Order: sequence, then C-alpha cells, then structure tokens
Amino acid sequence: MNDLAHAFSLFFLCTSCFPFCFSQDQPALLAKWSAMLRRKRPYHPSIQVLAPSQFLITVPLRGLTGYRECQVRHWRYYTVNGAKLLSSVRDPEELHQWLEVEQFSKSLQQWHEEDVNIEGDLVPAKVLIVFRELVEKSIISCNLSSKVTVLESFSSVVRVAVETSESQVEVELVPAVEIPTCWPEKARWPRCLKRWPSQEKVRCIKSLGFDLLARSNYHWQLCFSRAEHILMEGLDEDGGCRMKCFRVMRQMKEDVWCAGNKPVITAYHLQTVLFWTCEKYPRTKDWRCFPEAFLRLVQKLHKCVSQHFLKHYFLKNTNLLKYANTSDLDLVASKLAVFLENPVFCLD
Repeated sequence: MNDLAHAFSLFFLCTSCFPFCFSQDQPALLAKWSAMLRRKRPYHPSIQVLAPSQFLITVPLRGLTGYRECQVRHWRYYTVNGAKLLSSVRDPEELHQWLEVEQFSKSLQQWHEEDVNIEGDLVPAKVLIVFRELVEKSIISCNLSSKVTVLESFSSVVRVAVETSESQVEVELVPAVEIPTCWPEKARWPRCLKRWPSQEKVRCIKSLGFDLLARSNYHWQLCFSRAEHILMEGLDEDGGCRMKCFRVMRQMKEDVWCAGNKPVITAYHLQTVLFWTCEKYPRTKDWRCFPEAFLRLVQKLHKCVSQHFLKHYFLKNTNLLKYANTSDLDLVASKLAVFLENPVFCLD
C-alpha cells in the first residue's frame, strides 16, 4: 500500500491552485492518510474502506466558518452554466440539503465567485468541476499519469484508479465542507430512553458536528464520519466482542456473501447494522459470548437485506439501500439465509 499512499500526495498540490478551499495542514492530513493506507491505523474519518479495492476519501474545504441552519428555504435549480431551469428537478431528500454562502458568518471572497456560486447558492456540481480539473492537473504535474487515472463517471463524483504494486484500486474523492460547530436539526438523535451510547459520548459526538459532501448536482449530502469514528472508538471498553463480530462479518461479506470490487453491501452498511444492534443490546453481558453476538448481527443484516431497507443511524427516514440493485440484494439475502441455517463452521 506504500505506493498508493504516495499517489494520494498529489491531491495536496491542488492547494496552490485553489488556496481558499483545501486544507492548509497538508503534512498532518497526509500523514494520517498514509498511515491508514499502510494499515497502521484501523480507522480514520476521512477514509471509508468500502471494499478491499474500493475507497472513499473526503477532502476538506476551507474558507467557510460560522455555519447556521437556513431558516427560509429557497429550492432553486440551475444548469451548471448558471441558467435557471423552468421547473424543479426534485426537493432534497432527508440526507441532502441546499447550501447558501449567507449561511456562514465568514466566507472568503472566492466562495462568492461564479465558478462555485450561483445567486448565493454554493453548487456542488460546480465545486466538483473545479476539483476534477485540479486533480487532473495534479496527476500530470506529479508525473503520475502511469499510476493514477481519472475515471469517467455517470454521476457527479470524481473517481480515480490507482495502480499499486499489488493491484488496482478505485477511489472516490469527495470535497467536503466541515461543520464542526453544530448538530443538524434533521438528525434527531439520540432517540429517547436509549442506553447506548452513554450520555457522555453523545455529548462528545454532537459537539464534533457534521460534514456536507459535494456528491450531487444540486444538494449537499450530510455526513457523520466524525460521529461514527467516535462510536467505533472504545467500542469494547467493557470487554465485549463487538469489534470482533464486526471484523468477522466484514471478512465473511468479502469472502462469501458479497465479494467483488463494487459490492452492493459495503463495510459502511455493516457498520450501520452494528450501531443499530449495539443500541438494541446495550448491556455488557449481551456481548460476552461471540457466537451469540455474531449471529444477532448476521440476523439483523439478513433482515435488512431481505427487506431492502437499512435505516441510516442518525437520519431514521433515510434508507441506505434505497437505490441498491434489488437482484443483488436478493442474492446476498439468500447467501445469508444459507449461512444462518448452518453457521457452525464459522463459529467454531
């Protein structure tokens, strides 16, 4: 993974071209990414390992501070060139929202320019165009054209293929506006009378805020990677086997239930199943016996996949499997059912 980590250093060259956006703490962030990609750290909120050869990396943007929720909503739609559309495309879903520069008490002038702003709206499609151009220039300037290739995409994302000494991996790069000052009103969490996580951890999580990702044409996607990071940290301080269950389930997914480079079920789905199960079974004694705890997780996963419905942990009205291929889900469900009929070989 060393050459993969080296390849990602090219994205920090974007700073010289787009200084108002990208993180100025380049060495520290690069060190974190490199350590993660060399498998020296099991988890980092900037990186999601969706599959063994599929990564999602968020790239923090700068120059916007003092965020506040928008009270008056203006649902506006444009072409990328800025022309207004005569009718709306669709309102934001629960996981998405609009973003206006006026929602920030301080913003650098570059966020008001036409290359990212249309009539006060910060348009993710325009941000992605600028970002993609910078990535392409960086690949050339770093002489990495033989190792890194920008892939064509049918959706508004920036995907690159990176050749490593072992294999080719695919990475989705996502610009992110960090909102560390507040918790979104949409995320009505935690739910009442829940014993997991502890109130102390809840306060810590909500104090870290959330992110907004540029992953579509009009709407910014809410992301809770820092919150999820804290939930995963210290998961077994009581001596339980939650992380062992998660690791085994992830390995089974990759080897048996849902193999391949673009699986319909990712590690993020498994993590969400783990969170829901931890909330339903908050007691230490529920996580003492690995076989019992692991089967509970698999049963929960089987139920979600069979019903094509997995609730987002922080936004309960969001179905993480809404746009998944139903035939692929049914195939995974059948494999899970076979396993549950005879799970002994895995639990010995």
